[in-house]
Amino acid sequence: MATDAQHTLKSNPQPSLTSHLHLSLVLEKGESLFGHDNLTIHAADRIIRGEEETIVIAGHPYFVGLNTPTDQQLYDQITSEYFSPEALQGSFIVARLNNSLGTLTLYTDKFATVPAFWHQKPHSRECHISSLLSDINQDGELSNQSLYDYVYFHMIPAPNTAYSQYQKLSAATQLTITSQLEGTTDTYWVPHFNLKQSTSAVALSKELRLAMKNAVERCIAPNCAAFLSGGLDSSTVAGMLSEIDPSQSEAYSIGFSAEGYDEMAYARITAKKFGINLHEYYVTPEDIVSALHKVIPSFDEPFGNSSALPAYFCSKVAKENNVATMLAGDGGDELFAGNERYAKQAVFEYYHSVPKILRSGIFEPLLEQREFSNRFLAKAQSYIKQAKLGLPARLQTYNFLERDDVTGIFTADFLEKVDLEQPMSLQQSLYNRPINASMLNRMMYLDWQITLADNDLVKVNNACRINEVNVRYPMLDDELVYLSLKIEDQLKLKGSQLRHFYKETFKNWLPDETINKSKHGFGLPFGVWMETYSPLSELAYDSLSELKKRNIIQPAYIDKLIKDHKEGHAAYYGEMIWVLMSLEIWLKARHG
Repeated sequence: MATDAQHTLKSNPQPSLTSHLHLSLVLEKGESLFGHDNLTIHAADRIIRGEEETIVIAGHPYFVGLNTPTDQQLYDQITSEYFSPEALQGSFIVARLNNSLGTLTLYTDKFATVPAFWHQKPHSRECHISSLLSDINQDGELSNQSLYDYVYFHMIPAPNTAYSQYQKLSAATQLTITSQLEGTTDTYWVPHFNLKQSTSAVALSKELRLAMKNAVERCIAPNCAAFLSGGLDSSTVAGMLSEIDPSQSEAYSIGFSAEGYDEMAYARITAKKFGINLHEYYVTPEDIVSALHKVIPSFDEPFGNSSALPAYFCSKVAKENNVATMLAGDGGDELFAGNERYAKQAVFEYYHSVPKILRSGIFEPLLEQREFSNRFLAKAQSYIKQAKLGLPARLQTYNFLERDDVTGIFTADFLEKVDLEQPMSLQQSLYNRPINASMLNRMMYLDWQITLADNDLVKVNNACRINEVNVRYPMLDDELVYLSLKIEDQLKLKGSQLRHFYKETFKNWLPDETINKSKHGFGLPFGVWMETYSPLSELAYDSLSELKKRNIIQPAYIDKLIKDHKEGHAAYYGEMIWVLMSLEIWLKARHG
């Protein structure tokens, strides 16, 4: 076996990524099987060539007991007859070309921290795979379904992309390309949540502290620093980094001069506790106006999470200070039950413990058939309506597209090519995928896919990519993930106490203020700033005016949205304005 990377790679015109892979498979006329000669490696972090297989890698895969495997060790493990992709740990795409069988098999990691897009050209003998959709997208046709999904989710969830003939791989997915260049996908790993505790809470706490230290230690690189919002996870990561490597005790935080949005005080508390050199940057409305036309078009697809802008400025300041790798705290809430919806949905589930004869015979007939002016009765009516809806549909109760008639939002022509049930079908499929899982664990698994892989990680990856900074995610370390599966629901979420076990574990190590604060993050006060900074509102309204011409959104709906924002709840309606404004900016930059 020999390794051969340098002369195989072509130059990559894109800004540097944490990880990058770009492959092409082309069968020439008359060929029935592809092999090494049919594979073009445009970009990769690592190439390992053996007699039987060629292994192409983006990212940093490893195995238990082999944190920094050599090429030979990786090759031997991956090509072993006993290999299972579940054994791969870390952040990666791993592709295997079997020269004798003429097949290519590719694996994404358990959270798709390294994205993977693929495209099989119709009526041709070509297949292209890349961690950047722009590498392989050649005048793809925009998908109405995907644009609808974007407005629904504020991003486009896997496996779809913005383009009809291109797909992206979900987390923990295996893509198999046959000798005839036919591609199929399958989920190779679904977590098994333990419903009964077999280890004491004290022992688990010790395991968690050690696993957290190991996770951060595995992610540390030269010229390293941490994102620091002042929340549980970023504070844990930044604190661990400072203790493990005091020479790299650096963190970057974003603030806002807007009431209810600024969390800088908590970041300062964490920095003081651990002796961290904190770099602060206050984002202004002027910053947002200046950066929108750079950041939004930089995404491969429409992306409507407004915290992409704070993440961009945070990594930008880090880059200006010569930081090469940022450690992000994403994932802790989804592993250890930190999202408010987990506690809220448990309240609705209590309704199903009420005897059916009372539910259907008394409460529902009394409360469902009329409108109430009495506040208590109106709340009881709303509670029953939501409780009956069930999960995961209940999670979308406040979604604009579930609350309003979509025929009044989108044009009739646009909706002709849209399956309105697809977003909920996707969520239902993900929610039901884990076997013998509780309601809490199903919601967390759904968030692993929709909130993390398709949203938060896309946001942070892109913010760091355009600033040419690497990013790593200690909270998504495999050791931590598998440990989280061992913790029973009652420890993760004690009544309405979010992150109970995690907080108890790090109590007296993290500052009390961090333990007791509510979740926030780098949320952008866009809707509020639109009221006070006219260039921002003008930019938004001009973008919405241009969007009216695209025959996607009803002009009357846009007018009503602007009116509601001016007269109603600025933050609530500002969210949809941001989503539609971002869509127009992206479409104009990418498609004119």
